[in-house]
Amino acid sequence: MGNEATHFRMTKLRRTANAVLGGFIRYGVGPSRVQLLTTRGRKSGFLRTTPVALAETEQGRFLVAPYGVVGWVRNIRRDGFATLRHGGWIELVSVVEVGPERAAPVLREYVQDPGTALVVAPYFEASPDSPVEEFEKEAAAHPVFEIIRSTTIRI
Repeated sequence: MGNEATHFRMTKLRRTANAVLGGFIRYGVGPSRVQLLTTRGRKSGFLRTTPVALAETEQGRFLVAPYGVVGWVRNIRRDGFATLRHGGWIELVSVVEVGPERAAPVLREYVQDPGTALVVAPYFEASPDSPVEEFEKEAAAHPVFEIIRSTTIRI
């Protein structure tokens, strides 16, 4: 394996950056693969929104948790659905968590993407050029959800 992975911490700076990025995404500014993910809080029932970068591969479309089991992961595990938003489009999605074998190539491709690698690579022990087997070992620490159904509407 590569170097030791960094542990994710939500800081004031990251919270502010997410809010600014969220504002841009809400108005459709930025790459279309960066979306606002909204889940229902598993305890509070309140809607929770965070920016995410979708992984779109030949295998399908996926939500990747590069920072590990964070709030949105626990929420989506409970409900199995969420919404994605970019600009004036909202997509209601149903997801299913995939196992390590299916997740590994998605994680590898996610970390190899120049747009996401700069931000998320420090949270992975495997380096972008590591074999897929190394990413299979990391799958439990970085859950991957396949989008199995979606409905898109214009708002």
